[in-house]
Amino acid sequence: MSRTFSSEVDTGSCKENASKQESRAPFRFHRNGKGPRLPQIALLPDGKRLHLQDGPIDLVIEAKGRDADVSAAYQAAAEHFTGLLDELCAELVELRSAADPQRCVLKGVVARRMHAAVAPFAAGCFITPMAAVAGSVAEEILGAMLKAATLDRAYVNNGGDIALHLFDGEQFTVGLMDRPDRHGVMRTVTVDSDMPVRGFATSGRHGRSFSLGIADAVTVLARTASQADAAATVIANAVDLPNHPAILRVPASELQPDSDLGARLVTRDVGPLAEHEIEQALEAGATRARMLLTSGLIEGAALRLLGETRLVGATGNGTLVSHTFQARTIDNTLQA
Repeated sequence: MSRTFSSEVDTGSCKENASKQESRAPFRFHRNGKGPRLPQIALLPDGKRLHLQDGPIDLVIEAKGRDADVSAAYQAAAEHFTGLLDELCAELVELRSAADPQRCVLKGVVARRMHAAVAPFAAGCFITPMAAVAGSVAEEILGAMLKAATLDRAYVNNGGDIALHLFDGEQFTVGLMDRPDRHGVMRTVTVDSDMPVRGFATSGRHGRSFSLGIADAVTVLARTASQADAAATVIANAVDLPNHPAILRVPASELQPDSDLGARLVTRDVGPLAEHEIEQALEAGATRARMLLTSGLIEGAALRLLGETRLVGATGNGTLVSHTFQARTIDNTLQA
């Protein structure tokens, strides 16, 4: 799936593990001197989460720790977020170009992180750094928060692509979506601090971005949000039935003239499919996911198509596992 600044984000769902709720000192953003225009910065009505929005970038942030540390982290997030969109736009032509697997000409920190996330895939398929923009932005803001404060737990949710921090003993529960455009969690995965997972991303044809495949949703768990973002795009593209008459595809440029996908065909609709065809498409995506799992690029994945699910590395009890990843899943939580 490709992302653009007019339709960059996937919808997704994150649900925190039930824990003690802490009071928060009032947060006020203090601007240090003159600088770029300010994005929208505000605490959400619950008084615990910070909302940052600038153009298509829409972040929901929550941190757990001492009040002073949480305030410092939120201040750092707001400061670091200010001007970030302008920085990305300055290199937009390069960010929308096919990534070179060996060479990066990008200058910005976030832009270079985007390239690093997609580079492992660039030799085998067309992919641009924009495929990792949401996860890379989330990762960058979380990094700024952790430099400014000591936190027990924190997440930055960029439209469903999540960068996560867990101190010893902390947990985080994420909901795996049935479809990004609908409310409904098909299962949840709880990540403990001793697991390597620190990033989540969801991709699919129902998001606000374009997809070459037919998956309703592919959720990837990885060591970083940028890695998860890029991998989710690649796996979702692989869930496909090439040349199937029930699948409507149109050139991306007809839907969005400046799309980084150009004239490549993107999925607009999927008609009825036979059960064996659904299995075939899911297996194509799962094969790609298993390759990424073996290479260490992801820690787990859940693929969803027309009510059917494929878990990569699934055990008999439905737990997503790999050589380094274990997570507890709760089946039959909420059905879309």
